[in-house]
Amino acid sequence: MEIRELTEAELDAVLDNRRRAFGPLSDSSVAIWRKLVLPYVAEGRYLGAFDGPRLVGTARINPYRQWWHGRQVSMGGVASVTVLPEDRGRGVGRQIMLEVVERCADLGHAVSALFPATTHLYRRLGWEHAGAQLIADVPAEALRTITPGEPVKLRRMGPDDAAEVIATLDRVHSAGRASGPICFDEDAWRLWLDDEDDFYYLADDGFVVYRWSGEDIEIDNLVAGSAATARALWALVGSHATVAKRVTAPVAPDDPVFWLLADRKQDAVKQIRWMFRLIDVESAVAARGYPAAVTADAVVQVQDPQRPGNSGGWRLEVAGGTGSAGRTGSAEGPVLGIGGLSALYAGVPSATLRRAGLMTGSAAQDETLDAVFAARPYMLDYF
Repeated sequence: MEIRELTEAELDAVLDNRRRAFGPLSDSSVAIWRKLVLPYVAEGRYLGAFDGPRLVGTARINPYRQWWHGRQVSMGGVASVTVLPEDRGRGVGRQIMLEVVERCADLGHAVSALFPATTHLYRRLGWEHAGAQLIADVPAEALRTITPGEPVKLRRMGPDDAAEVIATLDRVHSAGRASGPICFDEDAWRLWLDDEDDFYYLADDGFVVYRWSGEDIEIDNLVAGSAATARALWALVGSHATVAKRVTAPVAPDDPVFWLLADRKQDAVKQIRWMFRLIDVESAVAARGYPAAVTADAVVQVQDPQRPGNSGGWRLEVAGGTGSAGRTGSAEGPVLGIGGLSALYAGVPSATLRRAGLMTGSAAQDETLDAVFAARPYMLDYF
């Protein structure tokens, strides 16, 4: 079995693999897919597993930025992991994902995330459950009760607004100390903002992307940095209530929309789980944001069979909203596999990790570690 970078000439074979794994794409979706992945092919981000001349498996590493407590961390978003049906059970998935871990490191990604079709393969290689894409289902009539407050200027947007969308996401997620949301690169945003079936509106500190889905409205993204903009964008969507019956939207765990509704008795929210892995412990700890009020000095013992450079004792120091990880010969502190440390980094409480068998050893620093890595991670985007 050979794992190597794919070429543009092999994209037809990649599409065949994708069709057999996930079902067919429409002609228009294929055209968009090709525009999206061609730069990734050129950058060595699309890997293929070959048995002789046959392409039997694929994996793509998307270049994302992910906010952790309001600071951006370079993240490799693993997508399009496929293995031909007739070649499953031969270890192809494991081999290609081992290469994905190393390629993420080569590309400079401190962390990685993925939406799993199955869990056991990724967990064995260090990814662990960390957060979810939360999809709220709200009656359109309920949104119509949200009335605009102070005037907010909204305008239609398109591909030329990609840079402004990225800047808006950074301002909103940084100010909100968000953990988990991601941002595509500018070329990808230009593609997403050029779909004639979607509707796009931009404010000074927020935007909304939505589409019709039968008689319902499907929001792709709604981000607002102020109460006025949140009201204006949700009211715009709610204005369709004379026709639309329901609205689905990706939301934050404590999204303002739940407090804007006039009548809230029950939340209908679906969770689509995602998994997370630290690729480089030192750079991941240094890149992340932390609660400004927390000052800490703790030691953890890490085990990472796939990337031995992450294994061993690490002293974690946090102060003033920034952190660092340095090597230590101390044998103090709890013991975590890389999956357990990744979950801790993502805010999973130490008590949960211990009861799941992902954290062992001394519990003396558990409360400190929980305060350092406190987070409620979520994503607004599926990839």
